[in-house]
Amino acid sequence: MKIYSLRPIPALEGKVKQFLEDNYVSIGYPGIGDLEGADRHEIETRLADGGFAERGREAAEIDLFVNGVQDGDYVLLENGDTVMIGDVGDYFYVESSDTGEDGTCHRRGVTWLRRIPRSELNDLVQGTLDAPGLLKLFAYPSQLAQLDRWLAPQLENKPSDGDLPQVDRETIAEALAVLKAALRSDNPDRRERAAVAILRYAKSD
Repeated sequence: MKIYSLRPIPALEGKVKQFLEDNYVSIGYPGIGDLEGADRHEIETRLADGGFAERGREAAEIDLFVNGVQDGDYVLLENGDTVMIGDVGDYFYVESSDTGEDGTCHRRGVTWLRRIPRSELNDLVQGTLDAPGLLKLFAYPSQLAQLDRWLAPQLENKPSDGDLPQVDRETIAEALAVLKAALRSDNPDRRERAAVAILRYAKSD
């Protein structure tokens, strides 16, 4: 299981309520057709035909949404001062929404699980939310996100971390360095979250 943060493009920022009510997320980019089975090269070709300017970056983000995210991964979506956590389904294309006015043609179904105050998420998760880009992978071991505080019943049915690709030691060390720095924060809540994350990682290692 991997964790992603999705930030809607400006044209879709007003559709977050629709995402929550209709149980899906979208990345926009109308006018390039159904991307089922399309690889990154094909996506970049379609962007070029559609007149998009930053084709390399855009193709990478779209390819991640269409081909990188897997059924059962988690997505984080900001909604005001809260963050919604959802279990992601497969990619699908809605032709009737492939218009400039709508733009939500490229979709993934989502089962929304919990709404969490953003301030309660730890520094590693908040750093992912703040990172530039449309769709960002949480680049650390999933247990360091501490989402089990809210999702323990759902996580019991997920594959164990032993079934997931291993994260290199350098990345783990970087994550722990961020958390150790947070231990010296002036904010007591931030210190507590960092301490809990480190202790949980130590217990699971």
